[in-house]
Amino acid sequence: DPVVREELTALCEEGWALYEKFSANLSPDRSAADFHPFVPADYETVLAALLPRRGAGLKFLEWGSANGVITIMADLIGFEAFGIELDRDLVLTARDLAERYRSEARFAAGSFVPAGYQWHPAGGDGRTATVGTGASGYLELANPLDDFDVVFGYPRGGEEPMMLELM
Repeated sequence: DPVVREELTALCEEGWALYEKFSANLSPDRSAADFHPFVPADYETVLAALLPRRGAGLKFLEWGSANGVITIMADLIGFEAFGIELDRDLVLTARDLAERYRSEARFAAGSFVPAGYQWHPAGGDGRTATVGTGASGYLELANPLDDFDVVFGYPRGGEEPMMLELM
């Protein structure tokens, strides 16, 4: 659909602009106390992966949804889309972006790690740079992890084993 494609292009462009604005506020050595390890995925690559997986009634969840671009993309192409993000300011940004693109994507502030889950890496280094700690976002979404058909996460090095174990 050319109209949806145009919306997706505009959304991705705005997503990159938001990231540039975010990055400009970091200290040169990225050691600022307010540093948040937000690294965007390649939106076009994610869109290409999502398109063949969409279907009526399917639920999409993004772990660490940041500014919400990928979750909103999923909504615009037909998923019932949800995002969980630890940083409340990014959740507010995502909700604003969703409203401007007339998206019904829902965002929760919290951790994508379900309540009570304990990760015990087998031979892993235990790093969880983008995971953080906080209340489980599933409570706010009123959907447990098992309710989602497609879950997207963009892990930093060392986090893949934990994400795979969760799945």
